[in-house]
Amino acid sequence: MSGFGGFVVRRGVGAVVTLFAISVIIYVVFYATPGDVAQITCGPRCSPEQVHQVAQQLRLDDPLYLRYWHFLEGILVGQDYSTGTSVQHCSAPCLGLSYQSDRQVTQLILTKLPVSLSLVLGAMALWLVLGVGTGMLSAWRRGRLSERVLTGITLAGTATPVFVIGLVLMIVVCGELHLLPFPQYVALTDDPEQWAWNLLLPWLSLALIEAASFARLTRVSMLETLAEDHIRTFRAYGVGERSVIGRHALRGALAPVIALNANNFGSAVGGAVLTETLFGLPGIGQELVHAVAVVDLPVVVGMVLVIGFFVVIANAVADLLYAVADRRVVLA
Repeated sequence: MSGFGGFVVRRGVGAVVTLFAISVIIYVVFYATPGDVAQITCGPRCSPEQVHQVAQQLRLDDPLYLRYWHFLEGILVGQDYSTGTSVQHCSAPCLGLSYQSDRQVTQLILTKLPVSLSLVLGAMALWLVLGVGTGMLSAWRRGRLSERVLTGITLAGTATPVFVIGLVLMIVVCGELHLLPFPQYVALTDDPEQWAWNLLLPWLSLALIEAASFARLTRVSMLETLAEDHIRTFRAYGVGERSVIGRHALRGALAPVIALNANNFGSAVGGAVLTETLFGLPGIGQELVHAVAVVDLPVVVGMVLVIGFFVVIANAVADLLYAVADRRVVLA
């Protein structure tokens, strides 16, 4: 296949292969390393009989490739889990069973995922607006005092940890000025207004850090684009500067911004641990920290798989958007 359709197929196949490779690596790292995997999976409170039952469930006596196939089969078609007193059916995609809480990992993740997505998607909208806007303005005002001020602000934002920004915002905005309540997650379906108000500070804390990177990248890309021949031609024909910047230069500078946004979105889903912990948001990041602390191996494996899934999908979508922004990518 050729053209845009072939490009989409190639990227789709590449994403599937990458997800398969990630699942293999994660399984080998967590389930094929030295140690009593059954004891770790079951948890410290399990009796020897329960540990033996978990070892049978994981088929630890089988060769490694069969054990992985059983693991992959659970993700694709589901499987049954015995808890000693009953049998639970885990529907696909089944990421395992937490023997410490007797909850299916998929259900646990689905209860936490809306919180993390609410945080990351809202922050992403802010960091794109702030970062791209600041980068465009900085490139447009190159050599002037405003450009130096904006550059200094972006450098400070890059160097400041997210928990410092979050603490300062909470102390000033919530504690001193009383402009916003201390964040307490409210579901979007319950009260959209309270959902937004309670997430505004976490959005700002995460967005201000990421916006600095986008501002720097947009500035560099805009300066490179503004130096190209077709931009000089537009200016020679009398096209207005705002039109040159907004319609022509920005489109050429967006391709690297799209790629960076995909990487940041995928990593932010799992990397917003500090933000969720600081503001008490019950998302994937906070749950992953808890699972590591209590050594809940199935939950850790499931969370890492989901984070890897978002990283791969975000990059696949970025490739498609990249191709739309610059059709030369399709021919590469």
